[in-house]
Amino acid sequence: MIKRGLWITIVGLTALLSIAVVYWQFNQPVQQILKLEQESTLNVAKGQSLLGLVSSLAEKGLIEHSFVLKLYLRLYADKYPIKQGHYAIKPDATLLQLLSDISQGKEKTYSVTMIEGLTWKQWYAQLEKLPFITMDSTEAELLAMLEEEAESLEGLLLPETYQLSYNTSLSSFVSRMYQNMQSFLAEQWDIRQGMLPLNNPYEALILASIIEKETGVAIERPRISAVFINRLNDGMRLQTDPTVIYGLGEQFDGNLTRQHLRQKTRHNTYVIKGLPPTPIAMPGKESIIAALNPADTNEYYFVSKGDGSHQFSETLQQHNAAVRKYQLGL
Repeated sequence: MIKRGLWITIVGLTALLSIAVVYWQFNQPVQQILKLEQESTLNVAKGQSLLGLVSSLAEKGLIEHSFVLKLYLRLYADKYPIKQGHYAIKPDATLLQLLSDISQGKEKTYSVTMIEGLTWKQWYAQLEKLPFITMDSTEAELLAMLEEEAESLEGLLLPETYQLSYNTSLSSFVSRMYQNMQSFLAEQWDIRQGMLPLNNPYEALILASIIEKETGVAIERPRISAVFINRLNDGMRLQTDPTVIYGLGEQFDGNLTRQHLRQKTRHNTYVIKGLPPTPIAMPGKESIIAALNPADTNEYYFVSKGDGSHQFSETLQQHNAAVRKYQLGL
């Protein structure tokens, strides 16, 4: 009886071991590491079948295609539904990992940083060069899509770092940046300081864009905001150079002259009263916060020290002295 029981145990263990070996061999083809020296990409077309996809990988020399692999794929086809997209293929990845990514739609994404302080024209030029973005709309079409009454997209899109998939359309990306800005702006408008000379969130964007262009040192944003708020409250012209440059457009060659300061444009705040009609750049979050939460100061002037920071003054006399010191070297 003991010998018989031992024999049954040995037979059972042998059978289990055989099953384990067969299972391992059966699964081994999908565990093979892709034959790559560096990361690449794979475009999976709509309607692509699992067997067709694996066959194309074999044709490219990325995997070994065997009868066992074909059998495995036929048995487990439902486990790996193929989803259209653009996928990353990494040298250390297995076929199974790639199939799992494709069946879950884990597409390769691209990081895009939209920098604050730049204009829509500069953003458009940047996006136009990216091969993974489809430029499907003009500015006018984008404004119509957003049902936005502003005359341009200037200032309406939130600068941030975004993750985009391959073939992202310009319209979908702009819509995403626009919604992000609308959400953030509404949130900050609701908690703004009281008694600001700003009639609506759009005017806050205009002021924020000026602050963005004038700020060289981040900590100064609230003080720069206070200067402009104080001037608006007292009916003084803002007299800020970035609005002159924006108004000049392509006429500006990098050298701002006294004649430019006197040239009347819609945005030149040396000539017009109050805020310009539109933002002059894409303001970031910190500039929007500063526009709606200025520092508590009596300052009406500031002048660049030449190192990115500014000298702030309460009176014209103080300001003129600062100009002589930092701009004229007297």
